[in-house]
Amino acid sequence: MASRVSRVPAVPDATRCGQQYGAVHAGVAAGYYAARVRAAPGVTGAPGSRAEPRVGSGVAEEHAFVVDDVVLRRGDTTVLDRVALRVPLGRCTALVGRSGSGKSTLLRVLTRLAEPDTGAVYYRGVPVAEWDVLELRRRVQLVAQNPALLAGTVAEEVTVGAGGLGEERIAELLTRVGLDAGLAGRETAALSGGEAQRLALARSLALEPDVLLLDEPTAALDSESATAIENAVLSLVRSGVTVLLVSHATEQVRRLADHAAVLVAGRVAADGPPGELTYLEETA
Repeated sequence: MASRVSRVPAVPDATRCGQQYGAVHAGVAAGYYAARVRAAPGVTGAPGSRAEPRVGSGVAEEHAFVVDDVVLRRGDTTVLDRVALRVPLGRCTALVGRSGSGKSTLLRVLTRLAEPDTGAVYYRGVPVAEWDVLELRRRVQLVAQNPALLAGTVAEEVTVGAGGLGEERIAELLTRVGLDAGLAGRETAALSGGEAQRLALARSLALEPDVLLLDEPTAALDSESATAIENAVLSLVRSGVTVLLVSHATEQVRRLADHAAVLVAGRVAADGPPGELTYLEETA
């Protein structure tokens, strides 16, 4: 039976790609198109944008992302209110705060799934609007709390963006996120929510991204599976990958994060080493 991936349109424009696959939160669709149509004419993030803009000097050497006074409104509601944040390169940064404080929206802004009304976002010292949107989303993988799966089987899902992966590599990626390699032939429709979330992470890891944005990656997992994900995050950071983690688990933030930022009503109320933030003490 043909994989569902085969029914994905061949070369959409960037805007339609973002709209059609917004539920995927920038991961699989971007990887799929970036891997297959990187050289296709007209696939750009904005008129005149470049696939790989020259990385800015100075701040780009220390920070993966710089968010400068970003405001995003939905109707009369201000979701992000002059957010200013620097995400250190090659470290794990945690975004913490109550539900509805804007954490998930900020992740979407970083991958251009949501556009701010005012303010600016820089990736490696270059405005995100100057990056080809598909190249940006290949380099910066967002794994949603409730990810969408596009392929028919687990093995096909892992290879949606990367392609050309052998059985051994697929098994390695599944094991890395705490999934049994024997699941490779299972239909994705038969997976539990926690299994689907881990599969989405394996799919992103197959693309070997520079940055991982993880939205509550262990919220639906048992303790053994959560430990596997945490170990994967620590391993990735040691290898130089930048991780931005949304988490409500205070102890998890302390275990994984070098830096944390507290969002309150759409604003960064405090940031710094996790051990120095009173918010984490108050919610422990």
